[in-house]
Amino acid sequence: MSQTDIDDELDASAAAEQATLRIVSIPPEAAGGRLDKALAEHAPELSRGRIQALMAQGLVRRDGKALSDASSKASAGDYELLIPPPAPAEPQPQDIPLAILFEDDDLIVIDKPAGMAVHPAPGSEDGTLVNALLFHCGASLSGIGGVARPGIVHRIDKDTSGVMVAAKSDAAHQGLSKLFASHDIDRVYVALVRGAPNPPKGTVETRLGRSPHDRKKIAVLKSGGREAVTHYRTERTFGGGDGKALAARVACTLETGRTHQIRVHMASKGTPCLGDPVYGSGPAAAPVREAVAAAGLKRQALHAAVLGFIHPVTGQALRFESPLPADMAQLEAILSAL
Repeated sequence: MSQTDIDDELDASAAAEQATLRIVSIPPEAAGGRLDKALAEHAPELSRGRIQALMAQGLVRRDGKALSDASSKASAGDYELLIPPPAPAEPQPQDIPLAILFEDDDLIVIDKPAGMAVHPAPGSEDGTLVNALLFHCGASLSGIGGVARPGIVHRIDKDTSGVMVAAKSDAAHQGLSKLFASHDIDRVYVALVRGAPNPPKGTVETRLGRSPHDRKKIAVLKSGGREAVTHYRTERTFGGGDGKALAARVACTLETGRTHQIRVHMASKGTPCLGDPVYGSGPAAAPVREAVAAAGLKRQALHAAVLGFIHPVTGQALRFESPLPADMAQLEAILSAL
């Protein structure tokens, strides 16, 4: 036996000593398919990828024998899954206040402020939502993929505010991921835009991907990219005594959730979000520029106002609403006087 084999065996032995035993029974009618798939179907709190990782560690056994081939055929009977305690997450917990709208054993819904990145990244190595959730949730995180971390299933841009949900358990992470993948989520954003969309109500359906001219930007593409669909409705217009609005409040309902989707779609209509440093090409009318400055808005005027979904574990229908934050509320008040 090589030293590498010995080290792997010792690592598996140490992991097994600290593990929690989970017995998974596969009925006769489920036999014959892939083993990893059958186990995942009968242990819904564990993802298929998680089971594959356990098998690679020698932590899935039957009759005392470790099973490492995820693609082998499942047989009816009992399997022993040894679940090690979650490994520490790489981002460090930080005591950052959170506006919590809902929390249970499986998920947490928060009202994210503008200026907070969701994930650590270059330029935002700490002070992120993940850092805050690691501190707040602590021991209540049951582990996503075996790691004690929150499961982020969707993102809001750093300088966009509003409601978002994160998973605390593998079961919730899988369930929420499926809801977002099937677009079975109610998501409404409020945007304050330059001018007003024409027509005032409609759907923007494009393909979005990295701009061939600037890799830091998302662009509408003629081919390639991914389908992106935004339903919009103008709720109110501001100024424009000559019949041409200077600005508008627009409700945008996401059917898909691509990076920068609303910002790009509003810009494609010629009505970019006010204050948008990336997609807000062209100056707004002088009164609108003055209103933005007076309100102290230093980011895109975009807010995730509504998030509704079916709880993936309990089946409860949940819906959360967040009022406009201070900078956007102040801007809307000033625009209302134009």
